[in-house]
Amino acid sequence: MVSNPVHGLPFLPGTSFKDSTKTAFHRSQTLGYRNGYAIVRRPTVGIGGDRLQFNQLSQAELDELASKAPVLTYGQPKQAPPADFIPAHVAFDKKVFLESQGIELNPPEKMALDPYTELRKQPLRKYVTPSDFDQLKQFLTFDKQVLRFYAIWDDTDSMYGECRTYIIHYYLMDDTVEIREVHERNDGRDPFPLLMNRQRMPKVLVENAKNFPQCVLEISDQEVLEWYTAKDFIVGKSLTVLGRTFFIYDCDPFTRRYYKEKFGITDLPRIDVNKQEPPPVKQELPPYNGFGLVEDSAQNCFALIPKAPKKDVIKMLVNDNKVLRYLAALESPIPEDKDRRFVFSYFLATDMISIFEPPVRNSGIIGGKYLGRTKVVKPYSAVDNPIYYGPSDFFIGAVIEVFGHRFIILDTDEYVLKYMESNAAQYSPEALASVQKHVRKLEAPASESESKQTEKDPGVQELEALIDTIQKQLKDHSCKDNIREAFQIYDKEASGYVDRDMFFKICESLNVPVDDSLVKELIRMCSHGEGKINYYNFVRAFSN
Repeated sequence: MVSNPVHGLPFLPGTSFKDSTKTAFHRSQTLGYRNGYAIVRRPTVGIGGDRLQFNQLSQAELDELASKAPVLTYGQPKQAPPADFIPAHVAFDKKVFLESQGIELNPPEKMALDPYTELRKQPLRKYVTPSDFDQLKQFLTFDKQVLRFYAIWDDTDSMYGECRTYIIHYYLMDDTVEIREVHERNDGRDPFPLLMNRQRMPKVLVENAKNFPQCVLEISDQEVLEWYTAKDFIVGKSLTVLGRTFFIYDCDPFTRRYYKEKFGITDLPRIDVNKQEPPPVKQELPPYNGFGLVEDSAQNCFALIPKAPKKDVIKMLVNDNKVLRYLAALESPIPEDKDRRFVFSYFLATDMISIFEPPVRNSGIIGGKYLGRTKVVKPYSAVDNPIYYGPSDFFIGAVIEVFGHRFIILDTDEYVLKYMESNAAQYSPEALASVQKHVRKLEAPASESESKQTEKDPGVQELEALIDTIQKQLKDHSCKDNIREAFQIYDKEASGYVDRDMFFKICESLNVPVDDSLVKELIRMCSHGEGKINYYNFVRAFSN
């Protein structure tokens, strides 16, 4: 327990007494100044003015110290050798804290700011002359004045890209830009008119605004160093907007006048941006494989779903049911083939050829259809551009090669001679002369044999007399024209006979008076066994 130092009483409430004579209870000052420097001073009195005993000596101690002479005890002190003289400017060079002099300093503190020095550190004021640009004046001067440019965006380098046309509007009243799309009819695109709404376009951004979220926030003057102006839109130059490069190729007359008056630019010609179509790639057909006709096979290369080749309709209508027939022999080293005969039928409407071999009894060869209707290619003709046999290639003595088999034309009918004479320009003089000469040779022996047969056979005389009578009676009848050709159409084998039912159908279609008694007699005399009628003798009654 702490006791009261004066009275020896415990230092407890009620046991301590206050000295009423003490009025100052401040702490003694321990900081002083000497020669302008702060020094520490030891306190001599405590709180209330009481002297501190442990810092003071008693009077007896002081007197004893004063009377003591250290010389008697320790002798005369030795004098230290004088120190070398060092000038003050050398001894204290580069020395600024005072510890060597026994002066203790407080920890370093921040230097107080000088208001004048701080004022001089501020940058100088810049005086900017106010601009004479007046937005209201610009609005009133250039209201409703718009520069119009025609541009293209060529994106053909990318996949599915194309070259598209745009119109760029530059509004002089507020320096805003608008980009409109040019739509064509049935271009397959949504009909929205604008690619970019009317707005100011930044040209150069500040360094810190490159990451500015332009897609969600509007760009202000703080993020832009330079905006696009009218001088940036020049015909013949490219312009990058929204990541797309537009090439300006033309402008309207007002824009040309504005550039001439404002910038002195007079040469703004229109630039042709139409791309020349590349030359068409020549379609090369694959080699002919020998199946079918070349024209039919080529249709598979022209379309995904092949169509039939175009036909000459006029030619088919003019030459409908017109057939040229020839008798030919097979040129073969085999003895059994020497007596074989073939009937060539050339269809003028389609330029196709069919071959029929009449059956011969006990020949050992089955006759019938030898070749169906088809076009026959001439030998040694190009595979890609074949040359087919035509009417001019058929004449007496001509050699026709059909798929490696050679046939020699031996005979023809009168209709072929009439066709050759009416179309003499298609035939060579030698071909026409060969058919005419052959027909004359056949007519001369036939007339002699007929006269002899008439003298010997009374039935023949009766037939000839009946034919003469019918010719005189029906000389003006309209059925005599093309009657032979009508029967030849249905005589596929060129045998001179047609079925009885078909015979009457043909006569009915040609208005032949089959109910006439003389005509009935003629039909009876021309009838043949097995229900067939010989139309060769029948048509003689209706020819001149």
